[in-house]
Amino acid sequence: MFRHIAALIFIFGCTSIAWIILGATVMQRTHSSDDQLKGHVASTWGTPQEQAPPSANVVWKETVAVTTRENGNIIVRNEQVERTTVLPLDSTRLAVNLKLDHRQKGLLWYSTYVVDFAGDYDFRNTAAVPGTLDLRLPFPAQKALYDGLTMTFNGQPAVISTDESGALARLPFNPGQTAVLHVAYRSQGLDRWRYKLADGVAQVHNFSLAMRTNFSDIDFADDTLSPTDKKPTGDGWELTWHYSDLVSGFQIGMEMPEKLQPGPLAGQVSFFAPVSLFFFFFLMFIITTMRGINLHPMNYFFLAAAFFAFHLLLAYLVDHISIHAAMAISSIVSIALVVSYLRLVAGIRFAALEAGSAQLIYLVVFSYAFFWKGFTGLAITIISVITLFVVMQATGRIQWADKFASLPAFPRV
Repeated sequence: MFRHIAALIFIFGCTSIAWIILGATVMQRTHSSDDQLKGHVASTWGTPQEQAPPSANVVWKETVAVTTRENGNIIVRNEQVERTTVLPLDSTRLAVNLKLDHRQKGLLWYSTYVVDFAGDYDFRNTAAVPGTLDLRLPFPAQKALYDGLTMTFNGQPAVISTDESGALARLPFNPGQTAVLHVAYRSQGLDRWRYKLADGVAQVHNFSLAMRTNFSDIDFADDTLSPTDKKPTGDGWELTWHYSDLVSGFQIGMEMPEKLQPGPLAGQVSFFAPVSLFFFFFLMFIITTMRGINLHPMNYFFLAAAFFAFHLLLAYLVDHISIHAAMAISSIVSIALVVSYLRLVAGIRFAALEAGSAQLIYLVVFSYAFFWKGFTGLAITIISVITLFVVMQATGRIQWADKFASLPAFPRV
């Protein structure tokens, strides 16, 4: 019996090492490809976006007397110099619509999104003389596209010129004139969207931002303001930030929810596989000892290989099909290997009922527990405690010394 148990421990140890190698391989494939693939996603879709408020500068020319001394004589000349005044922002009304659209590259899903941005900005007119108004809207990201970009001033469309940093509209401006700027565009981004109130600590007046999402798993990053009001919708949230007079160094932002990552999940399941095999071997050993079924260590070796086939197949299927389909196919293949093999060794009843059920619980259910974010450890713990309880109740009256004494050192296959 000692040699029998030692052989099982050896098989378990070798299989565990194989799982560690497989898990490390999957993780290495995932992280090495992430650096390259994320760049491809950013170049074709967009990068994280951070929108800043526009600026309004009034530029005019003013004639000033300039005094100079030439050859001992004082000469006064009239010269024109350019003056600039910055119009302060009086109120901000923004509408942001975020539509999450995950995209898969290799073993990873990336949180890409489409953003519809519209804003109305009221500037306080402090200009004393007529001049030229420069309205500049900074782009939230350089690597992005901007569809339907419009800028209107006091309800009239403005001619826009663009450069790497943003869009510029230049038009005549008079004292006492209202200054209401409307901007709108559609763009695409990755991972997060933010609105930057200002550099450093900002003071904003009459600020409101209404955000609508098509996802319910909302998350606000560090150093961002929580909404003052939120309301669930059919597929997401309506969020509102409203401040009459705010002084803050924080921004407003939304982190895009991540989809279940097939690569890291396959790696985690592989690293956890020895726990599944331990419970399966433990249960098989208890059942066969109680019922007098002789399983040779070679039988356990093939059972371990069937378990390993599940994770090996899963690791290379997730590249090509959804993680759920890959889990289903891998489960069916592994269970079919175990049941079809054990029916030849110990009969169809033991193979399908005891072994098949145990594999379904300790391989398939344990693996699916990684889909239950935040409850994986609890689910596995509950199943483990229930298993311990059932085994203890079923074997409480067994005389193990007699059972072990009656078993041959190495049963025949």
